[in-house]
Amino acid sequence: MNEEEKQKKLIAFLQQYITDHKKDLMDRVLAQRTRHVTVVLEDIMQSQNASAVVRTCECLGLQDIHIIENYSKYGTNKKVLKGSHYWVDMIRHKGRQQDNTQACFRHLKERGYQILVTDPSPDGRSIYEVPVDRPLALVMGNELKGISDSARAYTDQKVHIPMFGFTESLNISVSSAICLSTLLHKLRASETISWQLTDTEKENIRLRWLRNVIRRSELLEREFLKAIT
Repeated sequence: MNEEEKQKKLIAFLQQYITDHKKDLMDRVLAQRTRHVTVVLEDIMQSQNASAVVRTCECLGLQDIHIIENYSKYGTNKKVLKGSHYWVDMIRHKGRQQDNTQACFRHLKERGYQILVTDPSPDGRSIYEVPVDRPLALVMGNELKGISDSARAYTDQKVHIPMFGFTESLNISVSSAICLSTLLHKLRASETISWQLTDTEKENIRLRWLRNVIRRSELLEREFLKAIT
């Protein structure tokens, strides 16, 4: 029995321990999940802000979130997260001997992403005009300083939300919600862009989710694998 067959049997076994409602919900959520758009949080200081963005990403169907930690360590606020972090993949870039922004951007560009940094200055492109035909990584900067000089140097494009009041910018969680809602609406409306997860990605994620929600899943899995090998 190869690994793919073993995984299918394991998933079928574990699904016996969840309700049909939960199984159907996982199916519906996986059908809308995407890696075509991802979010990058660069040195976010306040845990409630980072947690709010993670919650927004999960609600809107993103699977991956990248965390850059050059001088601000990523923190969480469970009351804000509401468990959203259990359903997404958090990729943390926090090497001590490197510019983690450059490392993150290099990682994304190697995977075909266009890097968009959010900046309130009007010389960038309106988020409403950004095409979604290629994978996009939306970078949200630090609450006080905005995006770093390194992010500016290695970005592909600056984007902004047009403002019509006296205040220059929005809170990071509100900004991310508006930007993502705009991009994902365009993406899901497209009939030509393949934005969904592959079948293999879906099954890998499904297995992780089952492990998260089933009590003593490690014990059940270990006993099951013993029985079939």
